[in-house]
Amino acid sequence: MLFRIFLFLIGFGFTLIGSIYVISYLNLMTIGYNFFQYVQFISKQFECLIGIVGIFIMLLTVYFPKGGEHEFYL
Repeated sequence: MLFRIFLFLIGFGFTLIGSIYVISYLNLMTIGYNFFQYVQFISKQFECLIGIVGIFIMLLTVYFPKGGEHEFYL
């Protein structure tokens, strides 16, 4: 149970970091990038892709329980 909570918090942190970078890269729109170029740019940045990994980790910890009779589910 504690390991799942730890993984959830790691996933939450990754999602937070990724979303902060996606929002900060919105400044590219002010210097002339269009939306397609913006999406193309953030899809190649590691910092932005780590947000997707974080969402995936959080979904795994919530929707795929480890099992066992006496384990609490999130």
